[in-house]
Amino acid sequence: MTKNRFPASRFAKRVLPALALAVAAFASVVTVPAFAADAVVLYSADGLENLYKDVLPAFEKKEGVKVNIVIAGSGEVVNRATVEKDSPKADVLVTLPPFIQQASQSGLLQPYQSVNYKNVPAIAKAADGAWATFVNNYFSFAINPEITKTAPKTFGDLLQPDFSGKVAYSNPATAGDGMAVIILTSALMGEDKAFDYLKDLEKSAKFHTKGTGYLDVLLSRNEIAFANGDLQMDLDDSTNGGLSLKPIFLSAKPGEAPTTFQLPYAIGLIKGGPNQAEGKKLVDYLMSKEVQAKVPDIYGIPGRTDVPLAGKNGETVKQAIAGVKLIPVDWNQVMEKKAAWTTRWKNDVIGNSDKQLEVVKPKS
Repeated sequence: MTKNRFPASRFAKRVLPALALAVAAFASVVTVPAFAADAVVLYSADGLENLYKDVLPAFEKKEGVKVNIVIAGSGEVVNRATVEKDSPKADVLVTLPPFIQQASQSGLLQPYQSVNYKNVPAIAKAADGAWATFVNNYFSFAINPEITKTAPKTFGDLLQPDFSGKVAYSNPATAGDGMAVIILTSALMGEDKAFDYLKDLEKSAKFHTKGTGYLDVLLSRNEIAFANGDLQMDLDDSTNGGLSLKPIFLSAKPGEAPTTFQLPYAIGLIKGGPNQAEGKKLVDYLMSKEVQAKVPDIYGIPGRTDVPLAGKNGETVKQAIAGVKLIPVDWNQVMEKKAAWTTRWKNDVIGNSDKQLEVVKPKS
């Protein structure tokens, strides 16, 4: 696929009328115009569109039910479900941590012990069945390799003049990958030094986006040179979306190993959803061996331990993560700090800069 020919939209290519995907290119949370009684509604963080395109037709055919999907940033889909809590419009939620934990703690999720959760490790699911890892993944950064010939290796490299006005990352208040920037820098530098660093980095930041998926498009269009992301989405957009980008990992200091952590997509059943029976069936189906075996096709890692990371794309994921140091994350601790981190980011990092925080589409 020719890389210098930019596709109209990475989202538009993934919309199938037969799936009733309620996805508008580069919109924020997209309104599904009608929640039919015979439909099941899925709120999902962006990045898995190609998987849904591949596997949902079989579910629709078998169950005789349409799947309506709302795609947005991780925090956005949870915020929408929160607003609708007294009258839920969706049945199933797929989002990243710490937003899946937020949804669980705020009572948005209905505990459901799917038979297909049994092969998900205990550490990767809620004990009460409120959520389980659906697609495992790694936090990453990305560059446009056609423009940035020498990739940054450390966080300090981003403070150099070459990146002035060319950096962007997603808003931590609305995107799981944006919150991951704070999580990783705090883990490597300590919280205070991390915020000092992000304040310095803001001098090089062009803007921030509402969700993370938009950044891949902006990188490919050379509107920015560096962005945050996640390995699954970046590899999928590069190969299957025709975008010019390359995932990378950064080191805390020169000579140290690049470092990251797991940032999985998790799935849960929304409490009081309009079609819970079909919602449970959709959860069961997405966690089935049949669907999990297709997760490596979009460069994801199966959430089930009995489904291997196999095939050509699986090998690509293994190679990409080779030599990268993985650190553990205490998501309960992240949940305790999330609100304070978000406030501190807005006050100490953004301040009175009037910088855009919710860019939702590239320039036309």
